[in-house]
Amino acid sequence: MSSSQVTRRRLLQTGSLASLAFGNAQLLRARAATRATNPAVRDTSVILIWLTGGLSHIETYDPKPNAPSEYRGDFHPIASKVPGINLSQLLPQHAAIADRFSLLRSLTHGYAGHDGAHKRVLTGRIPKTPTGFVNDAPGVGSIVGKLREHGPPGVLPFTSGQRADTNVDAYSQGSAYLGKSYAPFLVLGDPSKQDWSVPNLAILPEVTPRLRDRRSLLVQFDQMRHQLDHTGVMDASDRFQEQAFSLLTSDRARRAFDLTQEDDAVRQRYGMGPYGQQALLARRLIEAGTSFANVVMEHPGTPTPPARNVVYNWDCHAVNCHVFDDARWRVPHFDQAVSALITDLYDRGMDRDVLLIVTGEFGHTPRISYQKGTNTKITQPGRDHWPGVYSALVSGGGLRTGQVVGSSNQLGERPHERPLSPDDIWATAYRHLGISTDHTFPNLSGRPMPILPQGQPIRELL
Repeated sequence: MSSSQVTRRRLLQTGSLASLAFGNAQLLRARAATRATNPAVRDTSVILIWLTGGLSHIETYDPKPNAPSEYRGDFHPIASKVPGINLSQLLPQHAAIADRFSLLRSLTHGYAGHDGAHKRVLTGRIPKTPTGFVNDAPGVGSIVGKLREHGPPGVLPFTSGQRADTNVDAYSQGSAYLGKSYAPFLVLGDPSKQDWSVPNLAILPEVTPRLRDRRSLLVQFDQMRHQLDHTGVMDASDRFQEQAFSLLTSDRARRAFDLTQEDDAVRQRYGMGPYGQQALLARRLIEAGTSFANVVMEHPGTPTPPARNVVYNWDCHAVNCHVFDDARWRVPHFDQAVSALITDLYDRGMDRDVLLIVTGEFGHTPRISYQKGTNTKITQPGRDHWPGVYSALVSGGGLRTGQVVGSSNQLGERPHERPLSPDDIWATAYRHLGISTDHTFPNLSGRPMPILPQGQPIRELL
């Protein structure tokens, strides 16, 4: 391919690091302008742990021990480090650090399908249609990537998922009318595997082949940097575009992706499965400058293939899994990974600047249902989709911790006190990032669209 063929338009179409760099150039200009007027601003960021399929609140953050057996399920609550905050027995490591997070137990919205709920939660807006996963409004990560008002230049918007065949629309994280240059950079596959590498770092598919071993990660970055220089793209870019390219091909970025540089004891603390290593990778990328890291936790990684009575993600219908067997298998991996990440952020002094949000798109039905499992062929318990009330965890961000905000009723069916919406979480996150929710972007019709038309920062956390 000749140099003249590597055009800006072609780079934008690839969805590769190069396209992100053009988007980052505008972000860098805004940050430089802010630093010129206020050099003392804090560097802040967000890690979102996305539990696709929906977290069953009764099996985790909102147990109901006094409810009838057809609601409460198999597990009993345990006391935590904070008096009055009880958690599922499956979360002992959470319980030991409950003073370092807050639980939101009264989240609610009206979308019972995965697609509508994904869009509702990940954009903070009412979707035009409840069907389909393609956003009609940009995901929060794309907005942060475009309009980050302060802090050092980020490496890249980031999404970590295990499925090699996925894309940003699978989780409704698309950039919609902001344009593809603000789509998240996908880091796919299982970072706990020895042969894992970042599969889409190539500037163009025909330039750099997918590399197989971890050691070749450094070579991959060097090849990309060489191709950029050779084609003259760097020469044609202005100072901020050059800075963006340099960030995306820098030693700092490539070191962040190389988990072998992390101390083995730290890796073991997170857990050597995909949940733990994805969470650790997010922390490393945040340290390298990423402003918004989304970790998609689906399959815990063991056993492979999974047992017949469990399901790939958190969608614990009876047709998919035995809800209690699935929780016994899945939740301990989750408990270890999330607790290790919270502890790591605090121990490293990152708890003021990094806001951690842990949520799925909804909860699951308080009343247990029974149906024949697709894989087991026997009748088993499960829980269906339930947006009526669900729970989330927030930690860090300089927010108040060691508390529960809101509550559900005795059966875990609906909010009892302090109903909250996904918009309230994002209003809190935007405040942490220094982004005004009143800012507007033109949609495809040219109409100005506010970043967040409703929702308020959660006052109990401030």
